[in-house]
Amino acid sequence: MSVFYEKFDRHSHGEGLKGHSTHYCPGCGHGIVHRELAESIEALGIQDRTVLVSPVGCSVFAYYYFDVGNTQAPHGRAPVVGLGHKLANPESIVISYQGDGDLASIGLAETIATAQMGLPITVIFINNAIYGMTGGQLAPTSLMGQKTATSPDGRNQNMGSPIRMAELIAQLDGPVYVERVALFDPKQRIKARKAIEKALRIQKEGRGYAFVEVLAECPTHLKKSPEDTEKWVKECMTPIFPLGVLKDKSAETEPWWDRKAPSFAPEKVLGLMGVDTEPAERHAKGFPDHFKCVDISFKLAGSGGDGAQTAALLLARTAIDEGFDATHIPSYGPESRGGTSYADVHLAKDEVLNPAAPDPHVLLAFNAPSLTKFAPQVREGGVIIYDSTIITDPGVLPAGRTVYGVPFTGIATQLQRPMVKNIVALGALQAATHLFPAESFMATLRTVLKDKAALLPLNEAAFAAGQNAVGSPVS
Repeated sequence: MSVFYEKFDRHSHGEGLKGHSTHYCPGCGHGIVHRELAESIEALGIQDRTVLVSPVGCSVFAYYYFDVGNTQAPHGRAPVVGLGHKLANPESIVISYQGDGDLASIGLAETIATAQMGLPITVIFINNAIYGMTGGQLAPTSLMGQKTATSPDGRNQNMGSPIRMAELIAQLDGPVYVERVALFDPKQRIKARKAIEKALRIQKEGRGYAFVEVLAECPTHLKKSPEDTEKWVKECMTPIFPLGVLKDKSAETEPWWDRKAPSFAPEKVLGLMGVDTEPAERHAKGFPDHFKCVDISFKLAGSGGDGAQTAALLLARTAIDEGFDATHIPSYGPESRGGTSYADVHLAKDEVLNPAAPDPHVLLAFNAPSLTKFAPQVREGGVIIYDSTIITDPGVLPAGRTVYGVPFTGIATQLQRPMVKNIVALGALQAATHLFPAESFMATLRTVLKDKAALLPLNEAAFAAGQNAVGSPVS
């Protein structure tokens, strides 16, 4: 079975000529490296064990071409995503395939940390001296004097010198093999193929971390023909980035990677975390079908310190205790207190497929900026609940939504503990939406506060006060 798919579905559903062509520009080095990588995987017989991690960059669509396990990673984070795969599945062959802007700039910390750990993964580093995908900006590897979109007069000393990643990686203790290769003629391509295959073999044998830097062509941003670009790589890049093996301790390194696969049994994992593995008592008769959907989304938003994140966690935990899938995705502002903070929560009858909540069913707003920003996003027929102590004039809110103004802060102040306004808000949410019975939330509070039992009566009172404060909708 070929390591490449028989047809590439990215264009025209894989039909016709486009079904057999990649997205790379004519003369781009990525296509050559893809071929060498695919042939190496096939030669070593590791196709069914391989996981290719491709982050943001020109190789972002590699998963359309390689018939192996594929994972997308955020910009620069491919090495640590690869570590996750390797630790979760020790028998996998993990390849982190990255460009220079990705690996040597935004991902530099992850690159160094992963290399120093020395765990057996393979990093293929494509160095074409430019940010290729995003418009040809100056890259960490751009040459002195090189003109780019962000250095129109050429790179100068104020911009720093090009970084030599292979040399940097080679001086660390973790890696066992580091080599720099090129593609500008058949002889160099043969060396590149051998280096890539060796780096994979070292991983297959469990000997350690391997790093292959490939000097690759980018005719588009150099504004040269493919032939002239090859000449430029040879004459201009290799003096700055010398070819050859910079470190090879693989022969003297005994195979050591024999780690057993970890257990993902929920009861064992939860037990290791000290979590009670007994099923929680359920109080709801079933999924809240009155929402007329199988996945309900919430947005909880306010200033840092308002307790929106805690309320979101309690909401998600309540849904889980009732036997449903739930997710909580936090988003914080630059400050832990005073900055903006919001959370997206989903609860699903079977499985949450997308944890983001761009058009929530319910908005819980603790301050005016949050109400202004997120109220227009609430889907038609949804519910908006806001703190009427803080938001005295909600302004014009979108039609077709049920709106409640509840004095979260005022009630919490009357209870002499302003910090419990988020629990007041949860009580209001329960009364306004009838999502779950009140006892469902009470059970969650008792579990969370089991080591702080003295605080339970206050929180119960806050929840009940929030319920009782929900009157007729504002609109």
